[in-house]
Amino acid sequence: MNLYNTQCPVPKEQQPVNEYTSLKNSWFFCWPTLSSQSYNRKITVTLLLNGLLVSPVLLSIFPITKLPLKFVFSEFITSSLITGFILIRLYLGWSYVVKRLMSATVFYEESGWYDGQIWVKPSEVLLKDRFIGLYEVFPLLNKIKNTLSFLSLIISAPVLLFFYF
Repeated sequence: MNLYNTQCPVPKEQQPVNEYTSLKNSWFFCWPTLSSQSYNRKITVTLLLNGLLVSPVLLSIFPITKLPLKFVFSEFITSSLITGFILIRLYLGWSYVVKRLMSATVFYEESGWYDGQIWVKPSEVLLKDRFIGLYEVFPLLNKIKNTLSFLSLIISAPVLLFFYF
């Protein structure tokens, strides 16, 4: 799916459309491209695994026999925060790609950090890149934002209850 012609000086791995394809095919960054059911399942499993990982530490802080509610609330809060950081990482990866797709220029490096160049996209390439950005990537970013919003909403009650009990 190479939209760029042979005159394009940007290395293949730095071309925005190839960066998009790379993210879409990666193990982690493909999560938002999945169906809503599969995506929600991955987020739920991540939340539960994070809960299992933080349990030993939280048990040493809040013994379940003495402070069961504090333990449950702190476990949910901590695992939700870790899951939130994972979602933020997803968002940052996709937002980087959409910025490169939507931009009329492409910054690239030929051989290292010291020789950065800027290539102006021809109108045909710009149109195709923006089409991908608008109709493929922006919905993924909205999906991640909605998940983060929902997660922040459901974490608010346990945070308040943690200080009450």
